[in-house]
Amino acid sequence: MKKIVKEFKEFISKGNVVDMAIGVIIGTAFGKIVSSLVSDVVMPLIGIILGGLDFTNITLKVGDSVIYFGVFIQNVVDFLIIAVCVFFFVKLINMLKNHKKKEEETTEVAAKDPEIELLEEIRDLLKESKKKVK
Repeated sequence: MKKIVKEFKEFISKGNVVDMAIGVIIGTAFGKIVSSLVSDVVMPLIGIILGGLDFTNITLKVGDSVIYFGVFIQNVVDFLIIAVCVFFFVKLINMLKNHKKKEEETTEVAAKDPEIELLEEIRDLLKESKKKVK
């Protein structure tokens, strides 16, 4: 039993699992915010532009069943807004990663080891002396 608990602790403490859990929690909260934005702000504005149309009331009755087209339209708009936000968030993260890599590469080039610089100077001097001998 102790071995299983230890393995579980190691599994949970790995960065990927914790990062994923945080992502799910933030994603859920973000989804609620976007849903509210769509249903409480965007769709009423679109309804006003289209002449006071309330999308939640757009239905089609087939026998005893009711098809809620308006709710579906709201969910599609919801999805599109979330997809656009995720797209730009991923682009921002990639841009920051690339910028950080470029800074690291610049720092590595600028901070050469003094021994390597000395060896390069010796190499250059040897090249010059060979040219003079010819």
